[in-house]
Amino acid sequence: MKKIHNMGKWSIWMCMAGLLSVASSCAKLDLNPPSAASSENWFSSPEEVRLSLNDFYRSTFFVIESNWMLDRNTDDWSQRTNIYTIAAGSLNASSTSNPNIKTVWSYTYKNISRANRILEALDNLEGKYPSTELNKLRGEARFFRAYAYTRLITLWGDVPYYLTPITPEEAFEMGRTDKSVILKQIYEDYDYAANNLPVENNNSGTTRVDQGAAYAFKARCALYQHDYETAAAAAKLCMDMEHYDLAPDYGELFRDKTRSNKEVIFSIPHSNELELGEDGQPVTQSIGSFIARTAGGTHNAQPSWELLAVYEMTNGKTIDEPDSGFDPHDPFADRDPRCLETFAAPGSRIYNIEWNPSPNVLEVMDYAQNRMVTNKDSKGGSDATNCAYNACCLRKGAQESWRTTLYNDNPLILMRYADVLLMYAEAKIELGEIDATVLACINDVRARAYGTTRTQVDAYPSITTTDQTALRKVLRRERRVEFAWENLRYFDLLRWHQFENAFGHNMYGFTRTASLAKEYFDAGNWFWPATPKFDEDGFPSFEEMADGTYIVQHGERKFDEKIYLWPLPSDDILIMNGKLTQNPGY
Repeated sequence: MKKIHNMGKWSIWMCMAGLLSVASSCAKLDLNPPSAASSENWFSSPEEVRLSLNDFYRSTFFVIESNWMLDRNTDDWSQRTNIYTIAAGSLNASSTSNPNIKTVWSYTYKNISRANRILEALDNLEGKYPSTELNKLRGEARFFRAYAYTRLITLWGDVPYYLTPITPEEAFEMGRTDKSVILKQIYEDYDYAANNLPVENNNSGTTRVDQGAAYAFKARCALYQHDYETAAAAAKLCMDMEHYDLAPDYGELFRDKTRSNKEVIFSIPHSNELELGEDGQPVTQSIGSFIARTAGGTHNAQPSWELLAVYEMTNGKTIDEPDSGFDPHDPFADRDPRCLETFAAPGSRIYNIEWNPSPNVLEVMDYAQNRMVTNKDSKGGSDATNCAYNACCLRKGAQESWRTTLYNDNPLILMRYADVLLMYAEAKIELGEIDATVLACINDVRARAYGTTRTQVDAYPSITTTDQTALRKVLRRERRVEFAWENLRYFDLLRWHQFENAFGHNMYGFTRTASLAKEYFDAGNWFWPATPKFDEDGFPSFEEMADGTYIVQHGERKFDEKIYLWPLPSDDILIMNGKLTQNPGY
């Protein structure tokens, strides 16, 4: 491989040509001695290949999956006065804010180049080591290549495509390949991985991608491309393994750092001490923006009112249905249990303090100090200007340790079995093949939320309808509440073509003036003055209750049709001599 210096902004040349080889990649693996910067003397054994594959298991390369990057660009997210790029309708080809288009693009191609380089090296080891050992390593490399190309065709459509290490000259001649061609290769890579990876792939205490992961991610890719037959078949293969199961406790699933349960199919660990970025410095996932101010956070970001509104009542009715029993003054009462595992209810304990944003609660219990302290989260307190503007607080995954470390070291869950079940159900619904297995998958997920099993129909609101339109709506609501703040909402809106609905409503919250918040409370209007209205697709609206005094707009979302495909980075368009064309609207 050639060594190229001073390449400046020519990111696509670097990434596509594979010039950042595994040996000199951003992994701190010290694969070569300083006197040998190239990778020509590396990959001399399967163990060296395995060490190189380790680079795929760092959260640095899961750039859009980490730190809720894409959740920030959905209607599940609220953040004081900040609207992120896509939700604000301001995405462009030179975007360096969330999401950073160039970073996502370049990191994804880096992984493809690494995978291709590893696959080439494994071919060179053929005959020297057992084929089964080499094929297992090929399976890992092909899995991550498929993962990277799935991301590219899902977000960009047709993209540059290559399966072997290429020269800079070859890179400059590349245009865009039809995504249908790439999709066929993605399926082949996932199939190869499934056929050559074991059911459990553990090595030196590290859990690596395995057969079930290959099936599950193939199903996800197919679903994103509306290939429902392939999605259903791949999900069914994963289910038929009978290797995975739903964790018994929904909330604990996201606080468990051991990754020992049977639900998590693939996750990436976080470690402030061990995880290094491209600059060699520790990678940190700051969590202060989500921590209550009384617990030492800034609490700039919260789950949205739209998300709070979509959880069903425990009787199975949506809050806008007649006789649902919903009380807008206490919106956390009698809701689907996943609501209180995603939102901290007022008066509950989180971060070892009492969380209560009510304007009349000026002191709360600090359990760590065992005494009452000033409630910096009260909408009627001295900090009303800056505390949670919509009076919501994220509970999902919250650890007491976040209060002292301000660092999220929870594993990054990329695939869990509940998603396999609901992907299978969605694919079968779209195919019009609704049978008992579809209802079983949905009800397994719902029943777990209530701490019971599917057959105990008196213990949870089971789904019985087989009408395609009704069941599609149920499935979409189920996905939203099951996977809230797990970086899946964006891709759901993308394939359902519902960004227009999601971004057709602005972000609302309470006044930032303490005296007005107290007036609102004293008038008996707290939490909400009325039940929000829903459109036919199940999207709630708060426009009617926003009076500009007590309930106000805190941010304006804007829909732009072009966001269904992301722009290629403008730098790369400029240097490719007309070989790369831009997506429409950019």
